[in-house]
Amino acid sequence: MDQKKQFPVFPMHFRGLLLLAGMYTIAWSAFFKWYGATLLNWIAMGNSFSEELNPSWFGNFGVLVGLVIFVSSFYPISWIRLILGGIIGKILLAGWFAIFFLPELGWNKRSGFILIFNELLWLAPLVWIYIRGLSVKKYFITLDEENSE
Repeated sequence: MDQKKQFPVFPMHFRGLLLLAGMYTIAWSAFFKWYGATLLNWIAMGNSFSEELNPSWFGNFGVLVGLVIFVSSFYPISWIRLILGGIIGKILLAGWFAIFFLPELGWNKRSGFILIFNELLWLAPLVWIYIRGLSVKKYFITLDEENSE
């Protein structure tokens, strides 16, 4: 028999990062949902912007993305698709903010914080966790195939 493949480790702190990313996304999205106009005034730093901006939809979608990421932490290997959904959701949130909010609010330290720290920075750990989860899932599939032979 060949040497067994080394077991790919999915550390517990990855679950913690998923929990943290989910809660963080839910919290900032809730600010957009319930304090939309006030939050946009704060982000704009005195710049005028159109009253047609509706941060409530952005907040609703963000809360949904945050819940998907949060729930994925309970069974990250079995629910690997939820992690992928969270990654896609974070990309959509970043794009939505960049396309609809940035031209109106202007680029400043607060809008940069929202875009870079709240959306884009979380993509690196989420992608790393997703890749590690895929490797563990593939390992389990190969074990099942070897045991069934």
